[in-house]
Amino acid sequence: MPAICKLARQRLHWLGLSVCLLTLAPEAAHSQDMREVRRTVRYLTSRHLHGRGYTHHGDQRAAAFLARQFKSLGLVPFKSAAAYTQPFPLTVNTFPGRLAVTVDGHKLQPGQDFILAPESAGGRFTASVVYFDSLALGQEGARQQFLAQPLQAVALVLTQPDYQRIQAQPLLAQKLGEARALVILVPGKLTASLAPRQVAQPKLLVAAPAWPHAARQITLVLDACLQENYRTQNVLGYIPGTARLDSLLVVTAHYDHLGELGRHHFFPGANDNASGTSMLLQLARHLSQPSHRLRYTVVFIGFSGEEAGLLGSRYFTAHPLFPLDKVRFLLNLDLVGTGDTGATVVNGTLHPKEYQLLQQLNTGPASVGPLSARGRAANSDHFPFSEAGVPAFFLYTRGGIAAYHDVDDRAETLPLTRYNELFQLLSQFLTHLAH
Repeated sequence: MPAICKLARQRLHWLGLSVCLLTLAPEAAHSQDMREVRRTVRYLTSRHLHGRGYTHHGDQRAAAFLARQFKSLGLVPFKSAAAYTQPFPLTVNTFPGRLAVTVDGHKLQPGQDFILAPESAGGRFTASVVYFDSLALGQEGARQQFLAQPLQAVALVLTQPDYQRIQAQPLLAQKLGEARALVILVPGKLTASLAPRQVAQPKLLVAAPAWPHAARQITLVLDACLQENYRTQNVLGYIPGTARLDSLLVVTAHYDHLGELGRHHFFPGANDNASGTSMLLQLARHLSQPSHRLRYTVVFIGFSGEEAGLLGSRYFTAHPLFPLDKVRFLLNLDLVGTGDTGATVVNGTLHPKEYQLLQQLNTGPASVGPLSARGRAANSDHFPFSEAGVPAFFLYTRGGIAAYHDVDDRAETLPLTRYNELFQLLSQFLTHLAH
């Protein structure tokens, strides 16, 4: 405990921990240092963090950064958490090593020309290319011809629409599994994801314009590793309330992302969700100042495993470190780095009183633009809490860059269009909820 800090102690038996309050130097109310915000986003999206995924300690480095920030701001760790963290296991397929794809002597660029299906296996081989005849989807003769075709030594190329239609025909879907590799030609944007399993064959998702016309041979070098029971962690701390210690406001954001695409490429995840993580830290910095502390206790949680299926928030709601029925409201921040056309509030229609408060606060030249209310949606970490009966909003900004789950979601192109206005709105919202 630093000697320059003033220490005040009290016992919160319902949390089962001791509270240490650090007196911090006050700052101007609601001031935002956008250079600091940019530094946070740049660090979270840097090569050093490997896409904040589950290879080369990417998630753990991001978690350690969050824990250091929480400590520096004087947030109090939960007694049942180890150094601000709540460990939990997950299983996820990863691509941590070699990655090279050459088609008829032409090298495809990872992230730009192709990505990997999240369940893809690895492999190292050269194979002939065979093209799927879409007539097999509707003509019995073509279907039987395809089912009789040997595929074990070839890479089968088919369009994404055909691949999706095949999934409804079990025999054809089973036949695809015989191919040495699958090459799925995507007509639009390449959008990556994660999977908790690994299939028996490599699967490439290739941008259709990048595939050489009538290509006949493919060479693949790919390392894939299924991480089973990988140990990751949520990161959390809190600011005790000045009056109602057992009434909680919770602010959440997931810090994880999609990780690496081979050893030399990664998904930066600037908007998703370095933006929300930085906003969580800015709110914690603001509310930790003595002049801005709220009557209610405010808990801040950085979740891991969101991209793998909301795993961190699901784990937390199954193993809560505080009583969920003490939560007055939860605010989840994800994709908040734009704002050209306003913001959307998931669960806005479920909690009309709180949504009306947001609307009333979102006025004047400092507004974030038009707000739009949505209903229930399982699209971010608010959802497990909502299912557990916790009132919650998930807020994301709209407009601006289209980068999402791709290698182009980078710090240098993140506009942060309405970031400061959103900070103002959220800090006022939390303050009003605590009155």
